[in-house]
Amino acid sequence: MNPPRQLRLWPGVLAVTLQWIIRFGLPAVVPESMLIGIAAEFLGALAVLVWWVFFSRAPRIERWGAVPLIILVSIAIRPILHPSVATGMMGMMFAMYAIPVICLALVLWAAATRNLSDGLRRATLAGAIALACGVFAFLRTDGITGGGHSQFAWRWSKTNKEELLARAKAEPSPAPVAAVKEAPVERTTPLLPPSPPPPAAHVEVTPKVKAVPRPVDSIKPATNAEWAGFRGPQRDSEVRGLRIKTDWAGSPPVQLWRREVGPGWSSFAVDGGLFYTQEQRGDFEVVACHKVSTGEPVWTHQDAARFWESNAGAGPRGTPTLSGGRVYTFGATGILNALDAATGSVLWTRNAASDTGAKLPDWGFASSPLVFNDTVIVAASGRLAAYDAVSGKPRWSGPDAGGSYSSPQLLTIGGVEQAVLLGHSGAISIDPRDGSVLWKHSWTGFPMLQPALVPDSGILITTATAGGGAGTRRLAIAHGPTGWNAEEMWTSTGLKPYFNDLVVHKGHAFGFDGGILSCIDLKDGKRKWKGGRFGHGQMVLLPDQDLLFVLSEEGELALVAASPDQFNEVARFHAIEGKTWNHPALARDTVLVRNGQEMAAFRLTRADD
Repeated sequence: MNPPRQLRLWPGVLAVTLQWIIRFGLPAVVPESMLIGIAAEFLGALAVLVWWVFFSRAPRIERWGAVPLIILVSIAIRPILHPSVATGMMGMMFAMYAIPVICLALVLWAAATRNLSDGLRRATLAGAIALACGVFAFLRTDGITGGGHSQFAWRWSKTNKEELLARAKAEPSPAPVAAVKEAPVERTTPLLPPSPPPPAAHVEVTPKVKAVPRPVDSIKPATNAEWAGFRGPQRDSEVRGLRIKTDWAGSPPVQLWRREVGPGWSSFAVDGGLFYTQEQRGDFEVVACHKVSTGEPVWTHQDAARFWESNAGAGPRGTPTLSGGRVYTFGATGILNALDAATGSVLWTRNAASDTGAKLPDWGFASSPLVFNDTVIVAASGRLAAYDAVSGKPRWSGPDAGGSYSSPQLLTIGGVEQAVLLGHSGAISIDPRDGSVLWKHSWTGFPMLQPALVPDSGILITTATAGGGAGTRRLAIAHGPTGWNAEEMWTSTGLKPYFNDLVVHKGHAFGFDGGILSCIDLKDGKRKWKGGRFGHGQMVLLPDQDLLFVLSEEGELALVAASPDQFNEVARFHAIEGKTWNHPALARDTVLVRNGQEMAAFRLTRADD
């Protein structure tokens, strides 16, 4: 009788070692290599499978029995996974992390039990597979980073949101204020189905502020707010007329205050010593007003609505917009509010999702309201909808441009004001007065950014794929005898922003290519440089100083030269903790930053101080 053959271990050890190095080690050093790591994970799993079944020399029952055992245990564990793990990464998170763990467990089991009896080996095989899969039942994820890394935590540990709510309950409650009902809204167009009654809403005000409703039949002329909303006064992430000291070693940003905040990816609107933002608190979407100087709350408005998905977590995605003494907000479930900026009292409320028939996108409604004259325009996914700014009466509804997380951008091209939106099918330009289509340009993808105006009646547009940014395209927009025309001039992969906006300065575009800054030439789209690692952050342009004011994904502020010559980081300062995807806001010499757990204000030293 021939003695049993020894296990051949080295191919399995080699395959799983390379799998782990490329899947986890390489992206840690080169963040933009995540897709390579994922490919290596599946190729490594295939190599381990082929080794085990055909070349390991294990008994046949173990070689062929391990595969159905892994499948059965993986299926059995799914019902008890935390929802964030079960649904994360479009439902692929468990598989993407369990596969390399199972491969490692199989190889370690084979090495550790090779001298045990057959019965004990097979019992421990089942235990090893169950342990490799079962460990994920004890985890949750608090989201993913811009580079696609899951933020795992123990399942039963408190989230930042839970800790914030617990502390809020322990604090004295503000004086109760009666719920405010929706103002009557008359139908003005047959294109929109009736909007259902809005969720229950109420306003909380500090004792010093009395909530007094503003008449709904009047509106002040739009004021020039210091920072009117998403990406600043012109929604282009530019701050003109500001020069700051760049020697942060000698004159660093000075913290004015720091406060906890609920989850959400909203930025800020700022005016008159007050700022406004949106967040999630338990089962309520919240619009909050605070003092810029101290962070002290002034009032909050709450809607009984909650949006959550595993990758980015809970909370609203849009940013408030200030105009005419009012603050307009668009929540992640489609609630559009007009609130009194001084008191937070409700002037009118609509449900743009119901009004347009738009389906709730996978990552929630992410548009920030655009105010044009006496009209408020929002993007319900890829469909623009306009409302009377005074009464909330629907004005018009545009065509469906496909799924989108972009906000409408007001651009003047050829002397004509246009609301341009990037949708799944490409770019679409709408006359903001009546909703008629001016022009379209096809470029299929999943857009999240706004178009940028460039010289000579051109714009830059971007789109993305499931794996990240796809590139940047320059269009030439012209109006001729037959109407408007949008012609592609070039498409560049030298700048591939995902959900991180770009800025235009002196013939060049600057933005994030993955987690690295990049500069391209507007003439031909060719890359001038790529450098610096800031994760999937955001930026503001200070054109008077040729500076990029960067907020990194890790919560760091940085100054980078807005020059095509080379990448040059001028200064860096750690501002807040945690994953930071929110846009910063600059009002005079104060910068406001936030993420899904804290917000803070810093005073910048002016260059002439």
